[in-house]
Amino acid sequence: MATTKTDPKLALAASGARKGKYEDLTRDQLVQAYRIMYTSRRIDDREILLKRQQKIYFQMSGAGHEAIGVAAGMSLKPGYDWFYPYYRDRALCLALGAKPYEMFLQGVGAADDPSSGGRQMPSHWSYPRLNIVTQSSPTGSQILQAIGCAEGGRYFAQHPKAADAPASSSSLDYRRFKNVKFQGDEVTYVSLGDGTSSEGEFWEAMNAAALRKVPVIFCVEDNGYAISVPVEVQTAGGSISRLVSGFPNFHFEEVDGTDPVASYGAFQRAVQYCREGNGPAFVHAHVIRPCSHSLSDDERLYRPDTERERDAQHDPVSRTQMFLLREGILDDRGITELEKQVEEELQAAVDRALEALPAAPETITKYLYSPDIDPASAEFESQPAVAEPAPDGKKPAVKTMADLINTTLRDEMKRDERIIIFGEDVADCSREEYLKRKLVKGKGGVFKLTFGLQCEFGPDRVFNSPLAEAAIVGRATGMATRGLKPVVEIQFFDYIWPAMMQLRDELPVIRWRSNNGFSAPCVIRVAIGGYLTGGAIYHSQCGESIFTHIPGLRVVFPSNALDAAGLLRTAIRCDDPVLFLEHKRLYRETYGRAPYPGPDYMIPFGKAKIVHPGTDLTVITYGAVVPRALQAAQKLERENGVKVELIDLRSLNPFDWETIAASVRKTNRALVAYEDTLSWGYGAEIAARIADHLFDNLDAPVRRVAAKDTFVAYQPILEDAILPQPNDLFLAMKELAEY
Repeated sequence: MATTKTDPKLALAASGARKGKYEDLTRDQLVQAYRIMYTSRRIDDREILLKRQQKIYFQMSGAGHEAIGVAAGMSLKPGYDWFYPYYRDRALCLALGAKPYEMFLQGVGAADDPSSGGRQMPSHWSYPRLNIVTQSSPTGSQILQAIGCAEGGRYFAQHPKAADAPASSSSLDYRRFKNVKFQGDEVTYVSLGDGTSSEGEFWEAMNAAALRKVPVIFCVEDNGYAISVPVEVQTAGGSISRLVSGFPNFHFEEVDGTDPVASYGAFQRAVQYCREGNGPAFVHAHVIRPCSHSLSDDERLYRPDTERERDAQHDPVSRTQMFLLREGILDDRGITELEKQVEEELQAAVDRALEALPAAPETITKYLYSPDIDPASAEFESQPAVAEPAPDGKKPAVKTMADLINTTLRDEMKRDERIIIFGEDVADCSREEYLKRKLVKGKGGVFKLTFGLQCEFGPDRVFNSPLAEAAIVGRATGMATRGLKPVVEIQFFDYIWPAMMQLRDELPVIRWRSNNGFSAPCVIRVAIGGYLTGGAIYHSQCGESIFTHIPGLRVVFPSNALDAAGLLRTAIRCDDPVLFLEHKRLYRETYGRAPYPGPDYMIPFGKAKIVHPGTDLTVITYGAVVPRALQAAQKLERENGVKVELIDLRSLNPFDWETIAASVRKTNRALVAYEDTLSWGYGAEIAARIADHLFDNLDAPVRRVAAKDTFVAYQPILEDAILPQPNDLFLAMKELAEY
């Protein structure tokens, strides 16, 4: 661990003795640094004026952060290194090559805005050509993605063939549309305010960076406030540097971030440490915030004039101007000419941006999903491979859902070197010497669905993660952005909630909010559901409707082994993020076992399966309710002669409306059954759509059968009373048929 504290002054003699005057920055570089800093400040000023004129709709200032941003931009390489900035990093983006005109386009919400096509607020940077990855508003949610991005770059450097596009001309492979570029010594930059360091995801990222020694530079731009909350209320002891100093494998810097030269020296040391493969670095930059948090805030309500005036004495733009004059690098005339040039350039940029066409309303759903691969298309439909008859005439062995998921993962990993698997307990054994000495058999997940994969493919492709669900999904998002195909596991659906920020505000939104500049196709496998006789409150939850409510996220829920294999393969090969729900009770059920369908078997998303054809009543369901509904339907036909058409949705987003509609038009009755609680569950939406669109075809009300509106209990008698049972389904079907 290395630590450097730089003198928070512009007196540079000490550092000059080490590296030469001005930390080896040339006079031309210092002039360019000032030009960028001044440009950044004047863009802020112009945006404030435009907002007050109601020509733009939001303004977020980067004032006071210009020096540290320029230092970072001049120390790193655009289009080579990778960047996860935050909203005050205007100067960084300008230093890397973003244009003022592009920033004004974002302010007016223009169709040609390269960051988002009018979808994001100003100062939400996204420049694919510069490797500046799309940024969102939730503070700190980018940090875990930066870890995954750095891990992805390192993986490709160690597995360069994985970056190759597939040889096949088939379009059914995300790799054809996910070009990969990587460098052997690239560095990933991620920045945040001091307030963001209170977020749990920050600490998860610090831990992951230290554990895996990834080449990430954390830059905390500490302006003393998180909106109105001062640092001593936000950060224990008032110093984030003190709090993080115990993390191993880090290089630490604490610097006056209003001094571009000292900041440049700090970043040069941090970059060198990371580029040489020593591990991550942490730069704590003390900066100021001369403006309110945003133009929607009024800092005069919580900051007295004396404090604001004190900050003004450390303004990085005016300090740097005085430094250039004092050092004889520019004179008054030179400063005036530079600033005049900037003003003229910005006026021209503003004038052009105000004439730009706004984004068109008809584009609002464009890029919710991949424009290149449609996993609901017939291209993904294939037939199971027919195994050769055994010499003794025996049929191929039928396998459980757990078996076929494991085999599908194995075959896909053989086919695609970009696939990596990680999560809690998914490895065979993290202490590899135990496996090598055959002291243990290996675990491979709490349900053993990844058993043997680490032994076959190695610990860099199958590995355990810390117990941190947000870190699992956030890192997977960063890896997928770089072109890897993470297939990660959340051990129980009941514990998915720490990852909710990543699953709602990040992973599924990246393509849309960047206007297809970036994407993150990955697979999140989750064990879900009850009927466990002892699972209780925290091992039996459903809640799939929460995720089907998220645009951009595919959600599938197989009920049997064959469907699990086909849908999982489609999930892996498609170009969108997929939440793959696996019902725990079905992993090893007798129902739905099947022979392995071969290494190319796929099922399209959004295509339901008619499990039991019928003419009198339509039942729509999925997951573990399918075998229970089938049992009830068969009983109803035996005892009452009612022929039920049982539909297994298989895919929840997208879902197969055509099959539902055709069936209801035929039977004129509909029952929707699901395991989640009755109120606000997924089935309520299906029922509402039937009522909306098929009312004239109905001979009876649309009915629902679901769990009681309570939690799942531990005692099996209570669990049976809470979850929908075959007899509940039978009675509901019978009542509806007799209506």
